[in-house]
Order: sequence, then C-alpha cells, then structure tokens
Amino acid sequence: METVEAFLAHACKLEQDAALRFADLAEAARGFGNAEVEAFFRQMAQYSRAHYQEARARAGFRTLPGMEPDDFVWPGLESPESAAIWGADPLMDVRQALDLALAAEQAGYDFYRQVLDETRDPEIRTLAEAFVAEEAQHVRAVERWIARMDAAAQ
Repeated sequence: METVEAFLAHACKLEQDAALRFADLAEAARGFGNAEVEAFFRQMAQYSRAHYQEARARAGFRTLPGMEPDDFVWPGLESPESAAIWGADPLMDVRQALDLALAAEQAGYDFYRQVLDETRDPEIRTLAEAFVAEEAQHVRAVERWIARMDAAAQ
C-alpha cells in the first residue's frame, strides 16, 4: 500500500464485498429453504456492514480515492473476505457455513497481516495493526461458534 487513503479504500471495499457475498449466500440459502444457514449468513452480512462503517469512521476527514475494481490489489481474484461462492450449495449445513465464514475471516486477517508486514509507512502500520487485531477477534469468534457447535454435537 502506498498511501493511507488507498489502505482505507481497500479496507472499505473488503468489508463491502464481504457483506454483499454473505447477503447473496443468505438469499441462496433462503431459496433452498435452509433457514438455519440463511440466518447465519444474514448475521455475517450484518457484521460485515458494521465493520464497513467502522472502516469508514477510521477514514475520518480523509477523502478516499475513487477506485475501479481493477485498481484494488488483492492476493486472489476477489477481495479476501468474499466468502467462497460454493456457499450457495443447497445441501450446506450450519457447520459448513461456519467453516466458510472462518476461511473468509482468516483471509481478511492474512490480508491485513501482509500489509502490516510489508509497509514502511508508520500511519499505515498503525492502522494495519488495528485491523489485524480486529480480524483476529473475528477469527476467534467464528472458532468459538465452531467449538460450541462441536461440543453440542457430542
């Protein structure tokens, strides 16, 4: 990342994309009549919308650059927290939905960790540290959901 504004634009886009993908997966689950998975994906979409608002708030007075889709630099084809599209599987259960969400949150963590490891800009470093800590909390939260589900199944 070259500028704080570019970093924040990436953070906002990452959360927007996550919210949209989880909302799409919720709709797919609804269409398949899978109410439990639909509710989980709706909850994840809501969390992503809240994270987007937090990223926007961190931008504060800054004007974020208008970026086209090709302007974003992601480690893969999509922004890291865009949950895998295979989540639209009509036979998905809640545990699989949790695994998918965990992979998305871990990818978000890995993205911010890479920015933190590579940046030389002290302001980007400070922001990246905060985002790494936040994404680590998200990963741990999904891991706790998985642990509770596994414990209940025993």
